[in-house]
Amino acid sequence: MTARTAIVLFTRDLRVHDHPALATSCAAFDRVVPLYVLDPALAGLSPNRTRFLHQSLAALRDALRGRGGDLVVRHGDPVAETIRLAAEVHATGVALSADVSRYARRREQRLRDECARHRLHLRTFPGLTVVEPGALKPGGGDHYRVFSPYHRAWARQAWRDELAPPCRVTLPTGVVAGRLPALPPGESPDAVPGGEDQARRRLTAWLPAQPRYADRHDDMAGDETSRLSPYLRFGCLSPLSVANRVDDRASPFVRQLCWRDFYYQVTDAFPGISTDAYRRGATENWRYDEDALAAWAQGRTGVPVVDAGMRQLRHQGWMHNRARLITAGHLTKSLGLDWRAGVRVFSHWLLDGDVANNSGNWQWVAGTGNDTKPYRGFNPVRQAERYDPDGAYVRRWVPELAAIAGPAVHQPWRLPTPPDGYPPPLEPPGPTPTWLR
Repeated sequence: MTARTAIVLFTRDLRVHDHPALATSCAAFDRVVPLYVLDPALAGLSPNRTRFLHQSLAALRDALRGRGGDLVVRHGDPVAETIRLAAEVHATGVALSADVSRYARRREQRLRDECARHRLHLRTFPGLTVVEPGALKPGGGDHYRVFSPYHRAWARQAWRDELAPPCRVTLPTGVVAGRLPALPPGESPDAVPGGEDQARRRLTAWLPAQPRYADRHDDMAGDETSRLSPYLRFGCLSPLSVANRVDDRASPFVRQLCWRDFYYQVTDAFPGISTDAYRRGATENWRYDEDALAAWAQGRTGVPVVDAGMRQLRHQGWMHNRARLITAGHLTKSLGLDWRAGVRVFSHWLLDGDVANNSGNWQWVAGTGNDTKPYRGFNPVRQAERYDPDGAYVRRWVPELAAIAGPAVHQPWRLPTPPDGYPPPLEPPGPTPTWLR
């Protein structure tokens, strides 16, 4: 009897643990060909993420080889390369994890069309979220627009079973795996490395701190967050596995995983989330000031907590979540600049930058998204005094202010002598805000 062969097309699911497409294919087919296609259309979008991706692919290849298989690496259009490989190995099926971005949806539809034309069976699987986008719908709507009711439904939802990695991955004879390119340089000198083993070690090391998450996660200097977001973005960790390790659906940390799922289901229903205002009737009277945007992106706004966040971003390819809210709020609410410009800057630097969460959170801050109070004010000094009360976070990332003790570091423009080498605050449009007077 002829051996049955399937291709598993890896995308943002670079792991072997709890991988529904891989596990199901290995159980149902005699031969399985894991494939990753390096798409030149995505090259250069983020040097940091490109480096992290290549590290993650190397780790995935090692994991597959340890199970008797390998990772086939091709360059080009993912759809064309998948169909070409299917012909080479006489595959009858193709499997991949479903995704929600506009790019991913177009790729999936093109792949579906080509598989039908070549008489290949295409099956998509969950795996990028805890609960699949579209699985939860409110009465009379296609998706949840507000987080709180979504969270209630999400917490009640039965989760799928977590899957063990396949014991063995059997390749067809004669498959040429191809080489991974040389590891490219990133731009952030202190970016964490990618890969499933790195991700699992980070999760294990952080779990003892999880009970403190509710009280400490907003402490910018204490840095008590999990830092798992880059690994979730590339699928080096299964979000379901992470939620199961915490083992408490009511915990504040698992609630953050729900926020992630929330924006995935929003993006599934509204794929233009990175370019179009989500909220109906949103007012977008943005101004355009390239000098102000550049100062913000470089951490030279003259507002220390904002500059600290942006410098952390450039140095680590990551930023504390509270700092993300502060820096985004300053760009849109204080400086009046378009949130889309902020999306692009974050997307360039962030290891964890993805369409759903990056764009969804930016729209929430800017008042064009899912915030039920879109016109709330913003005070970066008050935020800094609350979440970095002693100024340790600012002093770490803004060395020009390292000699200023205590909370005075948050308002250097009030000092008798301005600090050397540090700019005064950018002038916001309109009346001077109270925090700057």
